[in-house]
Amino acid sequence: MKKLKSLSIVLAALIVLLTGLTFAGAIKAKAAEPAASVTLMAGEDANASAVAAAADSATGSKAIAAAIAIGLAALSGAMAMGIAIAKSNEGVARQPEAAGKIQTQLMLGLVFIETVVIYALIVAILIVFVL
Repeated sequence: MKKLKSLSIVLAALIVLLTGLTFAGAIKAKAAEPAASVTLMAGEDANASAVAAAADSATGSKAIAAAIAIGLAALSGAMAMGIAIAKSNEGVARQPEAAGKIQTQLMLGLVFIETVVIYALIVAILIVFVL
């Protein structure tokens, strides 16, 4: 059981770290994007199209950052939940009389794992709509 707890903690820390790195990359991309031109004069059409292309590139990088964040969180959460459920089933098979306590602990662990995935979803939404 200690091994499962440490694995869950490591997976949660990895998800938070990767989400933070993805979020930092999106912030860096936002800071690097050029300011949009307010007025267009004769001969500035090429500059305006370059600014529009840079904005599209930044939007694409935000989408990639959000996809990586939620994808890694969902994958890690699914793996952690699968391991937790497998271990709880093994525990119930060994001690059927402790099934109630094992089930309670399993549900508590699954809630914490799902919370980390929801945090990653919130960060991904922030990356897309706020930055």
